[in-house]
Amino acid sequence: MVRLSSLLQQSALIAVPSVLVMGGVLWSATAGVNAQATATPAAMGVIEAPADLAACEPSELGMLPEGTDAATLYAIVPEESEARYRVQEELAQVGETEAVGKTQAIIGQIAFGDDGMPMACSRFDIDMRTLQSDQARRDNYLYNNTLEAKTYPLATFVLRDVEGLDAPLTEGEETTLTLIGDLTLRDTTKLVAWDATVTLDGDTLTGAAATEFEMPDFAIEPPSVPVVLSLDETIRLEFDVTARPQA
Repeated sequence: MVRLSSLLQQSALIAVPSVLVMGGVLWSATAGVNAQATATPAAMGVIEAPADLAACEPSELGMLPEGTDAATLYAIVPEESEARYRVQEELAQVGETEAVGKTQAIIGQIAFGDDGMPMACSRFDIDMRTLQSDQARRDNYLYNNTLEAKTYPLATFVLRDVEGLDAPLTEGEETTLTLIGDLTLRDTTKLVAWDATVTLDGDTLTGAAATEFEMPDFAIEPPSVPVVLSLDETIRLEFDVTARPQA
């Protein structure tokens, strides 16, 4: 388990490549998210950018852009959060199985405006070097080859829109919505929609989000090793988050 304090102490995370820090987003963070109820929310996965989509200035690791005026600011609690990938595969002498890699090395902030609505440019960063599955050989291959985690240590998501929310969160009620934002993996950034649920309980914000995409969407080469007989190129990403007011 990697805690927030140890994550920030690693110089390699502070000096990540600029393509990851910028995340491919280019606008002002002071504008609120265009949160709205919609009869046809964006389908989960890589999507085309709507014409009126907000964008964001570059920001520091796990932070909002400088000058963002948030009424309420939540910080992710890494020890109570988790990011996962899921891929279906067939292994020699094992058969069909699901590869699942997890990490709690997550930092980020979630901003809300005076109107109680989420603001654009909330940012989450995940340390890809810390992903672990039930197979050390798989983890080493992903680290050195598929993800090239030494060169590209972070996966970054920057929120640009929320669909399905037309009023502030109601205390104690789970709300279903769609998160839209820029996902950066390796050196590729794509606009991605996530199916999500979120609940506000006192001063604690919890949520779960999931998305799916194909490996070629992010220029990911499928593993090519004798033990892997076949591999579904669909990757499912899942994110469980707990956040509390920034101290």
